Amino acid sequence: MRIVFAGSPEIAVSSLEIVSSNFDVVAVLTNPDKVTGRGRKIKFNPVKSKAVELGLNIIQPHSLDDSVRKKIANLEPDLLVVFAYGKIFGPKFLALFPSGGINVHPSLLPGYRGSSPILSAILNGDDKTGISIQRISLEMDTGAILNQQIIDLDGTETTESLSSYVAIHGAELLLNTLEDIESHKETEKEQDKTSISYCKKLVKEDGLIQWNDSAVQIDRKIRAYTPWPGAYTKFKDKKLMFLKGGVFKDKTDLSGSPGRVLGFDKSCGILIQTGDGILFIEVLQLQTKKANNWKSFVNGTQNFIGTVLGGE
Repeated sequence: MRIVFAGSPEIAVSSLEIVSSNFDVVAVLTNPDKVTGRGRKIKFNPVKSKAVELGLNIIQPHSLDDSVRKKIANLEPDLLVVFAYGKIFGPKFLALFPSGGINVHPSLLPGYRGSSPILSAILNGDDKTGISIQRISLEMDTGAILNQQIIDLDGTETTESLSSYVAIHGAELLLNTLEDIESHKETEKEQDKTSISYCKKLVKEDGLIQWNDSAVQIDRKIRAYTPWPGAYTKFKDKKLMFLKGGVFKDKTDLSGSPGRVLGFDKSCGILIQTGDGILFIEVLQLQTKKANNWKSFVNGTQNFIGTVLGGE
């Protein structure tokens, strides 16, 4: 099969590698380069970097207009394969592919349609999530399911760690699905319309910790928002990021108002009162500073124990 692969972030790189190793990838469709830093340097996204390494044909349009459709049509592709590309494909574009298009989505569809399914599963405390390979349809994430894999969650995952897992196993599931399509052995199942749920697009402000929430909720937030946008609070008018922590389960006589730094436990870290339970923090980062383990942070920060965080 002649395939156009569409994707941009790190989670899609393993899929590009495995598809290009087993099929004829005639083009890689990816987002335009970004200009970053004081030197205004051009930065490639991870999929483009891998495509350059593999010597593949790269197309980076701002929109899928007529000129892009002509480029794609001249390549005579059979199938469109998508993983985290971020654009909606219209009927004229999808008509370029005789075998249609398939999409890798990191949830058990029809659950968590949308742009943040991995984060949402962690944030909601789910005990399982998964990977779905679906047909691309005109409405987002509504196409028939070709393949699914369940992932059991143990409550320690971060978005970063779970994304790494999905990247590897999603590539394997994608390869199996493509082999079925090529041999005409694929099976399709329509999504259950009674089990639909959605997830929203993230913004930086979503990472703000509400101290009236429970320790369980805040721990989920820290794990879900790692690495972006990060879970944070305020300490002396500066942003304080929490990078690693958990729910403190040992008995203690300490108590205070939500957000108060109660002290520390030598085996866990800094202890903070929440609306329900105590949160411990192992790794944190104050604005303009490097990330620190809790011991170094406490030793280097005056009057931290006893302060009330927040005040946003």
